[in-house]
Amino acid sequence: MSRGIVTLLSLICVCLGIALSRPAHAQTGVAGRELKVCVLRDTGGMNPAELIRHPERFDCTTPQYKMGAGNFWIISEDILQKSRPRAPLNARVASLWQDSLSLHILYADGMMRSTITGPRGVTPLLQLGAIVEHPLPMAKAKIVRLMWHVQGSASVRGILLGARLATDKESARANLVMAAMYAAFGGLCLALICYNLALWGALRHHFQLWYCAMVLGLFAYAFSSSGTLVWVWPEIANNDRLRLNYLTLGLMGGAALMFARAFFEERIFAGWLGRLAVGVACVLAGAGLFVFLTAPIAVRVGDLIFTSVFVALAGVILPTLWRAWRLRSNYLWLFALAWGAPILTSILRTLGNLHVLPWNFWLDNSTVLSMSAEALLSSLAIAYRIRLLSIERDEAITAEEIARRLADADPLTGLLNRRAFLEQAIGREGEQTLHVADLDHFKSVNDTLGHDGGDEVLRVFARMLRASAPASALIARIGGEEFAILTRAGEPVDPDRILAKLRATRMPFDMQVTASIGTCTGPLTTEPEWKKLYRGADKALFQAKSAGRDRVRAAPDREAA
Repeated sequence: MSRGIVTLLSLICVCLGIALSRPAHAQTGVAGRELKVCVLRDTGGMNPAELIRHPERFDCTTPQYKMGAGNFWIISEDILQKSRPRAPLNARVASLWQDSLSLHILYADGMMRSTITGPRGVTPLLQLGAIVEHPLPMAKAKIVRLMWHVQGSASVRGILLGARLATDKESARANLVMAAMYAAFGGLCLALICYNLALWGALRHHFQLWYCAMVLGLFAYAFSSSGTLVWVWPEIANNDRLRLNYLTLGLMGGAALMFARAFFEERIFAGWLGRLAVGVACVLAGAGLFVFLTAPIAVRVGDLIFTSVFVALAGVILPTLWRAWRLRSNYLWLFALAWGAPILTSILRTLGNLHVLPWNFWLDNSTVLSMSAEALLSSLAIAYRIRLLSIERDEAITAEEIARRLADADPLTGLLNRRAFLEQAIGREGEQTLHVADLDHFKSVNDTLGHDGGDEVLRVFARMLRASAPASALIARIGGEEFAILTRAGEPVDPDRILAKLRATRMPFDMQVTASIGTCTGPLTTEPEWKKLYRGADKALFQAKSAGRDRVRAAPDREAA
C-alpha cells in the first residue's frame, strides 16, 4: 500500500511537470564566463554607435519576459578583454524565436565592428546545443562591451538569454561535451528502436510499436533542438527549426500517451478513460502541427495553446494513475521508476518556465538526459512486461494441457478413457494387436471388499498394466473392470506374464484376484476396422472366460480382417 501511494504521488508530479512543460529554448553551453546584460526597446531610428556608448539608457532590472514581443537592443557589461590569436573570443547566447540577431562590438580605441545575420537568421552561427556563437574579431585594443540588436523577438522565454564570453578552446570543449551527450542519446534511441522492432516482429504487441514511435519522437526532438539539424540542412531558417521542435514534441507526447495506454492492462483503460486517452493523444499531435503551421503569424498565441493542450494531459494521467493503483496494476511501479528522472526535471523546468527558478544550462539540457534514462528504463519495463506475458502464456498452455489430460484420463486409474483411447488408436498405421483384459468375478470382489476395496483393486491392476506394457502402447480403461492394451504387432507384450504378475500381486486383505485376456491382431486405420478388431478380441475374451477364466485366448489369424 505504501509503495502504491509513493508511486501515485510521484506520477502526479510527472503530470504537473509535463503539463506545464514547453519546448526548450535552445541550449547555451557552460563555456567561458557569464555576461550580465541590460535591455532597451527599439523605438526605431536608433544609432547603434551612440547606443553602445551609453549603457545607462538600458534597463537592467525588468525581467525580459515581461517586456513583450518586438525589437530590442541588449548591451553587455564591460568586458575589457582582448581577442588574441592564441585565445580568440566568442560571444555565445541561447537561440530564441527572433527574425534576426546582429552584434555590435565596441573596442577601447573607439572602433566599432558589426555582424548582421541574413534571411536564415542565426542558422550559420549555431553550434551543438543550438548555441548561437559570434566570433569576435581580433584587434589591438580591448573589447569594451557587446551590444545585440534583436528584431522580431517573440519574448516567450526572454529576449536574449545565457550570454557568455568564451575562448575557442572553451567553445570546442563545450561542443565536445554536447556531442558526446547527444551521440549517446541518439545511439541509445536507435538501438532501442531496432531492439523493440525486432521483438515486435516476433511478439506483435501494440505497446512495442507505440514505444518505438515515442523514442523516434524523442530522437527527432533532440535532433532538432540540439542544433544538429542545421548541420545536416544548412539552408533551414532557425525559426523553422524551432517550429519543428513544437511539432516533434507534440507527436512525441501523443505517442507517449498511446504507449502508456497500450502498456497498462486493458482493464486500466476500459470505458471512457481509454477513449479520453486516444482523444488527448490526437489533440497533442494536432497542437504540435498547429504551432508548426501558425508560428510565423502568432508564435506567442501558438505557444500558449500548445502549453494549454499539455495541461490536458493531467485529465488523462491522474485518473490513469489512480485506476492503476486502485486495480493493483502490475506495471505501475515500473512506470514510476522509468519516469522518476523526468518527474524531477519536469518539475524543475516547470519552475524555471514560471520564472520561480533562474535559468540554468544543465536544467535546460535535462530533457535529453532524463529522457535517455526514461527510454532505457522503459525498455527494461517492456522486457518485464513481455516476461509476465510469457509466464501468463506458459501458465495458460500448462492449464490447457492439464485440462486436456484430465478430459482424456479415467479419474479412478489415470489411464486413458474410452473416448481418448479411440481418438489415439484409430488411424495408426500397420498391423495392431489389441489385448482386452477383464477381471474375473469382479462383482464378488466388490461384495467382499466393498466399493472402496474394489476401486483399489482396479488401481493396482492399472499400475501393473502400465508397468508391463511398452512406452508406445496405449492403455485404457474401456469399461467397469475391462481394460485395453494396444500395441504394434511386432512389440512384445506377453499376456500370460501379465496374468502371472496379477496372481502374485498383493491385493487388499490378501484377496486373490485373476483376469482373463482376449487378443486380436489386424489393421486399425478406420472406425469399421476398430469394430472388427474389438469384436475379435472380445470373442477371444469370451472364450477365455468359458474355458475357466484366468487365461489368455487369441482370435484366429486375420479374425479382424
